[in-house]
Amino acid sequence: MKFSFKNDYSEGCHPRILEALSATNFVQQNGYELDDYCLNAENLIRKKIKNPQAKVHFVSGGTQANLIAISAFLRPHESVVSAATGHILTNESGAIEATGHKVHAIETSDGKIRPEEVQKIIDLHQNKPHQVKQKLVYISNSTEVGTIYSKKELIDLYQFCQEKSLYLFVDGARLGHALTAETNDLSLEDFGKYSDAFYLGGTKNGALIGEAIIINNENLQQEFGFHLKQKGAMLAKGRLLGIQFEELLKDDLYFDLAKHANQQAMKIKKAFQEIGCDFLSETFTNQIFPILSNSQIEKLSTNFDFYVWKKIDEEKSAVRLITSWATSDEIVEKFIIEIKNLK
Repeated sequence: MKFSFKNDYSEGCHPRILEALSATNFVQQNGYELDDYCLNAENLIRKKIKNPQAKVHFVSGGTQANLIAISAFLRPHESVVSAATGHILTNESGAIEATGHKVHAIETSDGKIRPEEVQKIIDLHQNKPHQVKQKLVYISNSTEVGTIYSKKELIDLYQFCQEKSLYLFVDGARLGHALTAETNDLSLEDFGKYSDAFYLGGTKNGALIGEAIIINNENLQQEFGFHLKQKGAMLAKGRLLGIQFEELLKDDLYFDLAKHANQQAMKIKKAFQEIGCDFLSETFTNQIFPILSNSQIEKLSTNFDFYVWKKIDEEKSAVRLITSWATSDEIVEKFIIEIKNLK
C-alpha cells in the first residue's frame, strides 16, 4: 500500500483526542457550544491570543469557516480580495461567489498579497455604486504554496486595511505550521492584534474535524450565531469540537504536532536539495514543492502518493508533498532513500 503525501489529514486524529472523547462520552452537557469543554477551549484561545474581548466559535471545516465568516461580515454589494492561489478561489467550488460576493484575484508568485496590490484592485473599482465595493482582504498563513507572512508583512497589511476601512480575515487552516516554522517571527497573540478575524485549524493538525473562528473586531461579533445556525454549522453536540480544541491547546500539543510535521518536511526538502532539485516556492512549513522530471515523478509514484501540482514544461512539473503530525521517521527515511536513488 502506498503512503500518501497528498494532504495533512489522511490519518484520523491524535490518540489523546480519542481518549478525551471516550472519557467524557457519558458526561451530560449543554448543547450548541454551551458545554464546559467549548467554554474552556474558548477561554484557552482568548488567553493565548491575549484578547479577552474576542469571540470564539467552532465549526467543522475550513471551507465552512471561510464561507460563514466572509458572508457574515459582508453586505450584499461588498467583495473580497484574495491571492489567485487562495483557497476560496481554487478549492471551494465557488462557495463565496454562491453567497453573492465577488472575489478579486491577485496574481502572486509566493501566495502572499501586499498593500500596493490591494490598492490596484481598489483603483480599478472607483465607479461606485455601479461597481462592487471592496471590503475584505483574505489571506492564508501558511499560504497554499507553503510560504508564511512575516510580522512586518502582517502589520503593514493590517494597517493598510484599517486606513482603507477594509477587514482583514486570515485563513488559519495551517496556522500551527506557520507559527512553528523555523523562519517565523509571528505569534498567536499577533493574530489577536493584527486581524479582524482569523481561524485556528484543527482538521489539518491532529483533530478529527474542527476549526475555531476567532473574531477580534467587536463590530463583527454581533449576531454571528445567527449565521452559524442559518448555514447549518451550529452543532447540537458542540462538545465534540470543544473537547478536541481543549485537548490540543491545554499544554500546546497543537504546536508540538505542527512542529513535528514541519520538521519531517524539512528532512525531505533537504534530500531533494542534495540531488540538485529546484523548488516552486521557498517553504519552511509542512508543504514543499520540488520540481521533478517526468521520469522522477513516475519512479517516486511507485510507492508514494502526491499531487503533480504545476507543469513547468514538457519535461518537468512541480509536485506538492505534505507531511502531517503523524508522519513517522520510518516513512521519511524510506522516502529519502528513494529520493537519493533519483540522482
